[in-house]
Amino acid sequence: MRAATLRVPPRPAIRIALPSGRSIAIGLALLVAAAGLYAGARETSVFAVQRVEVVGGQPRVQTAVRRALRDERGTSLVRVDPQVLAAALVERVPEVESATVDRAFPHTLAVRIRPERAVAVLRRGGSSWVVSAHARVLRAIPHGALLSLPRIWLGRGDALEPGDHVDGESGARPVAALAPLRGYGLHPRTVRASADEVTLVLRTGVELRLGDTGDLRLKFAIARKVLRTLGDAGTGGYVDVSVPQRPVASANPQVGG
Repeated sequence: MRAATLRVPPRPAIRIALPSGRSIAIGLALLVAAAGLYAGARETSVFAVQRVEVVGGQPRVQTAVRRALRDERGTSLVRVDPQVLAAALVERVPEVESATVDRAFPHTLAVRIRPERAVAVLRRGGSSWVVSAHARVLRAIPHGALLSLPRIWLGRGDALEPGDHVDGESGARPVAALAPLRGYGLHPRTVRASADEVTLVLRTGVELRLGDTGDLRLKFAIARKVLRTLGDAGTGGYVDVSVPQRPVASANPQVGG
C-alpha cells in the first residue's frame, strides 16, 4: 500500500513597500516649502488687514470697534488670533458685551458684536452715565437725555469712566433689580435702594417694593398681575412683593402702623 504525500503550497512572501529615498526627499521638500510659505504669509503684506467689517450694535458702537482695531491694519491675517482679538474688544469698548472675530482672506477682519443692554441712567451731581445690565458704565450722556431709562441716584464719589463697574448699595443693587425687568411691562422712573429694600417708582407713581434682589422674576410677575387687577386704581400707592407669596397693595404710599 502506497502512502499519500500531501504537499502544502509555499506561503507567498509578504513585501513591505518602503518609500524610496527620492519620495522622502520630495515630501521633506514640500513640508519645508509649506512652512516657508506660512512664515512668509505671517511676515509679508500678502494678507495684510485692509478692512474691518462690523455687524451688530448701533453705528456709534461699530465706529468705536473699528477705532479699537485700527492698530491691526497692515498686520497679516495669518498673525491674527481671533479669540485674543475678540477678548481685547470687550475690554477696550465698554458697549460691547461679547464679540467674535473671523479672518476673511485676503484682507478683511469680520467682526460680529453683541452690544451691552442699557438698563438705567446713573446720576451723581450734574453728571449722568448709561449703565448696562452687568453694572458696567457704558458712556456719559448730557443731562436730560434718554428719558425712557430709569434714574439711579448715586451717593458721593468720584466721576465715573466708561468701562467702570458700579458697586455699592446705591448702585449695584438697583442695577441688579433692573437687569431681569425687560418683558414684564413695568416701567420704572427711578430706582432707590436701602440696606434691606430696593424700590422701583413706576411712571404711574406706584412704588414697587421688592425687598431684597432674590426671586426677582417671580416678584415682577406677581406685581404685574396685581397691577392689572388694580386697573386705574393702580396709579399711586404701593405694591409690596417683598414676600411674593403674600403681596400687599395700598392706595396710601405710606405703610400703615
